[in-house]
Amino acid sequence: MNAVCLLGSPRPNGNSATIAECFCRAAEDLGIDVQAIALNDLSYSGCQGCMACKTGSDKCVIRDDLTAVLKAIHAADVLVLATPVYYTDVTSQLKAFIDRTFGYLEPDFTTNPKPSRLSPGRTLVFIQTQGFADESLYADIFGRYEYFFKVYGYDKTYLIRACGVSAPGEVTSRKQVMQRAKEIAQEIATRAG
Repeated sequence: MNAVCLLGSPRPNGNSATIAECFCRAAEDLGIDVQAIALNDLSYSGCQGCMACKTGSDKCVIRDDLTAVLKAIHAADVLVLATPVYYTDVTSQLKAFIDRTFGYLEPDFTTNPKPSRLSPGRTLVFIQTQGFADESLYADIFGRYEYFFKVYGYDKTYLIRACGVSAPGEVTSRKQVMQRAKEIAQEIATRAG
């Protein structure tokens, strides 16, 4: 089993990255091959709306640092998306990636009973952190993205969320959150075994 973990924060030691690192370490200890990628270190653009992935190609035709990432995810069983909340949503780094996943959809995805070019049976782990402690704020973010990733074939989804964390590494004091990351890795490895 293999996983790709995309770190959406521009801060390499931010809270979402800290949770992701905990998950990835636990997953590797359980025999899952994990590739972690810091999106902020890459050079890429968002979707250009060219529709080439619907009219002549079966994948995104833009050639940049996301090309290899999109290919790796195509082959991965597990996708981890880690992001802090910036201006009520995922970071721009992660959003640009998500927009590029449009290439995973078939040309007739709105009417096709099998709209995804990805195989079903995948797992999504969504890590979300935010400075505001009020859990009712930004509670809608995961649901919006979960919907689209379910269309892609991510049948099993998990949310790891930490509210009221701002300073880098602050989330390490949230033992329940860090334990949840380990438990999800264990559940995924157990299901695979």
